[in-house]
Amino acid sequence: MAGSGRLALQTLPVSGWVRGSGSALLSRLKDVAVVRPGFLSKDEEETLSRELEPELRRRRYEYDHWDAAIHGFRETEKSRWSEASQAILQRVQVAAFGPGQTLLSPVHVLDLEPRGYIKPHVDSVKFCGATIAGLSLLSPSVMRLVHTQEPGQWLELLLEPGSLYILRDSARYDFSHEILPDEESFFGERRVPRGRRISVICRSVPEGIGPGQLPPAC
Repeated sequence: MAGSGRLALQTLPVSGWVRGSGSALLSRLKDVAVVRPGFLSKDEEETLSRELEPELRRRRYEYDHWDAAIHGFRETEKSRWSEASQAILQRVQVAAFGPGQTLLSPVHVLDLEPRGYIKPHVDSVKFCGATIAGLSLLSPSVMRLVHTQEPGQWLELLLEPGSLYILRDSARYDFSHEILPDEESFFGERRVPRGRRISVICRSVPEGIGPGQLPPAC
């Protein structure tokens, strides 16, 4: 696989919201790299967007990140939510996390401008646990996962507004993930035009972290 640009065309045909380099990989990762389209209703998506907009508007878009992973973004950590938004986040917890998993109490909110993107990276195991789950608002995007040791193994996730994506275990630790920039934003042969995108990301606490020892955001 090339380091950038579109993947070679000799891949599986587009199917649903997840495509990949082979049927064996798709089968192996079907429970650890998950997309749930339509998880949010339009009203729920608007509820979250309205609540986040005043806080995000006070921040400027940035073009460098502490680990050089994100371009054209603004972000915040949010612990207090309205009752309606809290009910949505509770649904995310039930859908994505096991009963024994503790969530980081601040929810990570990432706002990408239309030209913004996330470069390939693997989240540090010091900062996030085995599961992350993200709600996508405003704009569709394509998330690409590439195996860190075997770059010929890859997945692409189509993240429509209102969808929920879940990455667990090997999808978290053995694959880099990225959000493609607008000029590379294709899902198979389908063009996926990028606009402004907000993601609301819930994360499990890393193993071995006890009360009062919560790590910074990943």
